[in-house]
Amino acid sequence: MKPALLLALALLAGAAPAQETEWRPPLITTPDEVVSAMLRLAGTGPADLVADLGSGDGRIVIAAARDFGARGLGIELDGRLVEASRERARSAGVAARVSFVQGDVLAADFSQASVVTVYLLPGLLGQLQSRFAYQLKPGTRIVSHSFGMAGWKPDRTETLRVTQPHPGQGDESRLFLWVVPAEARGTWEGAGLRLRIDQNYQEIDVDGASRASLSGTAIAWTIRGLEFRGRVEGDRIVGDFGGQPLVLTRRR
Repeated sequence: MKPALLLALALLAGAAPAQETEWRPPLITTPDEVVSAMLRLAGTGPADLVADLGSGDGRIVIAAARDFGARGLGIELDGRLVEASRERARSAGVAARVSFVQGDVLAADFSQASVVTVYLLPGLLGQLQSRFAYQLKPGTRIVSHSFGMAGWKPDRTETLRVTQPHPGQGDESRLFLWVVPAEARGTWEGAGLRLRIDQNYQEIDVDGASRASLSGTAIAWTIRGLEFRGRVEGDRIVGDFGGQPLVLTRRR
């Protein structure tokens, strides 16, 4: 379902007219069974807006609406594929719940998505990585087919055996899931406590804690056998610590 994976060379010979030498990278789509697995891995449901970056023939966006009840947005550079995707959505009966726009994924606005799907080469993923981490809402799920992101450990991975032959596809697909974490780093104070939290994406270290975790806005840690569970709300952390309510405020 993705447009060009950009793996061919254009050979220009002589001075042929432009329309005869025009080259477009091949469209390498995602197998339908992998599409379904990606959407399941993201926990896609009716409340979600699924943005597919490099949406190709539109199959992920259409499947999200048809099979999972979600809304969908496809962003694709090739205008001909955009028109074809709109027609496929009409044929599938989901045109009212999806939209396809022609545009560059590096410049397009997909900040309102709650699920983002990608089948892009690592170089392009690297250019998108900071936008994923800092422009998407905490809790947004990102699913990539085949390629990971440098320095950002996935929250989950899945290897899928592909049962049906598919052009450009081997017999296995590797899927990666990330949940965009809230910004939790800093010094937090409240109820006589003072805690320092260091953060690298969803991996956090809380001063004095034997273990700590962050998933979206959900945060937890254990200190001296007492467990805290709560959520990050901007400059506040609100939750329960050892059976007592606790509110911490980020120190500025």
